[in-house]
Amino acid sequence: MTPLSFNWGRWLIWSLFALMLLTMPRLFTSSLAVSLLSQMGVAIIACLSYNMLLGQGGMLSFGHAVYSGLGAYMTIHALNMMSGLAKAGSPFVPVSLLPLVGGLAGLFFAFLFGFVTTKKAGTSFAMITLGMAELVFAMSLMFSEFFGGEAGVTANRVVGKPVLQGIFDKGISYGSGVQVYYLIAVYTFVCVALMYAFTRTPLGRILNAVRDNPERVEFIGYSTQRVRYLAFMVAGFFAGIAGGLGAILFEIVTAEVVGPLRSGGYLLFTFLGGATVFFGPIIGGVLLVLASVMLSELTKAWLLYLGLIFLFMVMYAPGGVASLILMNLRVAKFGFWGRIAKSTLGLMLSGAFALLGAAVLIEMVYHRQLNVTLGSEVAFMGLMLDVHRPATWLGALGFTVAGLAWFEWTRRHYVRRWGEVQSRIERIIKHREGL
Repeated sequence: MTPLSFNWGRWLIWSLFALMLLTMPRLFTSSLAVSLLSQMGVAIIACLSYNMLLGQGGMLSFGHAVYSGLGAYMTIHALNMMSGLAKAGSPFVPVSLLPLVGGLAGLFFAFLFGFVTTKKAGTSFAMITLGMAELVFAMSLMFSEFFGGEAGVTANRVVGKPVLQGIFDKGISYGSGVQVYYLIAVYTFVCVALMYAFTRTPLGRILNAVRDNPERVEFIGYSTQRVRYLAFMVAGFFAGIAGGLGAILFEIVTAEVVGPLRSGGYLLFTFLGGATVFFGPIIGGVLLVLASVMLSELTKAWLLYLGLIFLFMVMYAPGGVASLILMNLRVAKFGFWGRIAKSTLGLMLSGAFALLGAAVLIEMVYHRQLNVTLGSEVAFMGLMLDVHRPATWLGALGFTVAGLAWFEWTRRHYVRRWGEVQSRIERIIKHREGL
């Protein structure tokens, strides 16, 4: 009998993850930073649950926000109910357990809608989820008693008296943003661990097989529809938890949470983070919050930039940010990263140069089309750009074209050097296998 192996690396990673969640509010103490960190926790759970469909099951869903959104609605209604019970002096469910109400709601609606959507795969599945999302979004505007109409449903997350006053100074009431952050951090850690554990289960493994070769899975006796259905319900449960945490964080839920834009955001940022790697959606969740909160504060044309970045990633790095990290770690592991360091730096500089030129053009076009009544000049990175002067347009266009030409030249050099390094790594691997 061989002793059970202890994976030190895996325990170290999970310990660092827990330590990071624990110490973040100590490093970033402002209320804005704590709010952003809380939103990142919610987005991480939502993107990881979406990736159970996209990355692990090959199911391109356009309606994942339905399950997180309906979970958010059920949670905020439960929060209002618990608040009423607390005021009446009746027993009530603690706020810390209410995200599970959202999870159960997401599971129920995934059980209900998934029975229809998972009967098909591929393009048909994507179209059915899109139709289901439009159906629920339209219903959210029709049934104002439940969805609250355009104003949405509000609640107060401070329910009953503070708990654990003997352990903490003033107890836990979830009145402060830090207390809500730690609630979200605990759920984030547990949900990420459970979703990672799901990938190691037989259901998670067979889900990968359904994605890669459904005909062979059917041949060996498994029902691909049943596998997709079960995975769909699991993903709906975690999406509902994310929605429930979001409802407690914001204390308001509007129809936007079940809308197609929210579903598109999950899809886009899961892809940008890396759908083929487990931690890719974690990066995607962080990018989702940074883009939707911070980038939108910097420029009104942030959606245009987002579209450009998405196109860039699809063309040159379809595996997402996580895939780029893993490929470069592999090169560094074999000691060849120094051979591509200059090429990588040149690629990043030329890309930034081209993006800067494109950003100047975007800002000028946006100002000319939508803000020209505010004057002919637009401020951008310390420069005053006059949208009525042809020289400004020609300069911006020339800057962009030069940046793109430089990027293409460095990209070809990088691809050649990258290919040489990969060939050497493959020869080393074959040599080791032959020993």
